Amino acid sequence: MLNPQRLRVLQAVVAAGSIQAATRNLHYSPATISQHLSALARETDLVLFERDGRGIRPTSAAQHLAEHAAEALAGLDRLARLAEDLRHGRSTHLSIACFSSASQQWLPDAITAARRVEGELTVEVSLNEPHAAPGPRPADIDIRNEVPEEAETHLEGYTREVLMLEELHAVLPADHDLAGQSSVRMSQLSQEMWVDHDIHDSPTGRIIRSACQAAGYSPVFSARLDDHHAALSLIRAGLGITVLPPLALLDMPEGLVVRQLSDPTPVRRIVAHVRTSQASSPVVVAALSSLQHQATTTPPSS
Repeated sequence: MLNPQRLRVLQAVVAAGSIQAATRNLHYSPATISQHLSALARETDLVLFERDGRGIRPTSAAQHLAEHAAEALAGLDRLARLAEDLRHGRSTHLSIACFSSASQQWLPDAITAARRVEGELTVEVSLNEPHAAPGPRPADIDIRNEVPEEAETHLEGYTREVLMLEELHAVLPADHDLAGQSSVRMSQLSQEMWVDHDIHDSPTGRIIRSACQAAGYSPVFSARLDDHHAALSLIRAGLGITVLPPLALLDMPEGLVVRQLSDPTPVRRIVAHVRTSQASSPVVVAALSSLQHQATTTPPSS
């Protein structure tokens, strides 16, 4: 088995670019680092560094080894944290995966509710957007968007809890010609330039494009990105309009207005998937109860 500490030294030297730089970062002597690298070379039977003038440079084998060691070392770090928690009686964790607006608007109260149950609770939150990496633990609660017209998502080992159906709204500059209307038909947006906040084709993006197609057109975009906050800034700058769910519009910047949509009204479904093995955990029950309450009391944008 490879020595983890030697792998960390290898990563540090490869990242720093030299042994001297790594000594400053690790607070080791050059001799200690050299000893670790020599021992690792013997363990792996690989040439890890080559002479480069007065210094050394990592071989491709060293670079690959350092890169692929990251996942294994991260796993060891998680085990070390678990052991530390167990030593101090902190054995309770809660892992939540969710999309960006739910993370911003719902999770503060949900985490607060869970920590009222277990004061030493450690909560790990990861985004489950299409472009995001998975979290370090399986999610105990996984909050997702769904397209109501598509087949329901059922995750193996999880139960479904529908939190809400949410109508999407149009977001316009305050001086837009349509801003004086209380409701906007989807067809009235056909000639507008759009700002796309969903470049990675999540369910919300599919819902919006489907509504446009039902109204007889495909939107033309002035900009495409993957952050609704940035999209709102572009709209405020006069670069177009967009369509967003109210959950993403609770902190609206000035200079924009929100209008209901009709013919058709795009709708998304928000579902919490609860890991079956953790469904009866008091912290999971508390967090889910908070999410359910917030979903029923989330005010519509106006």
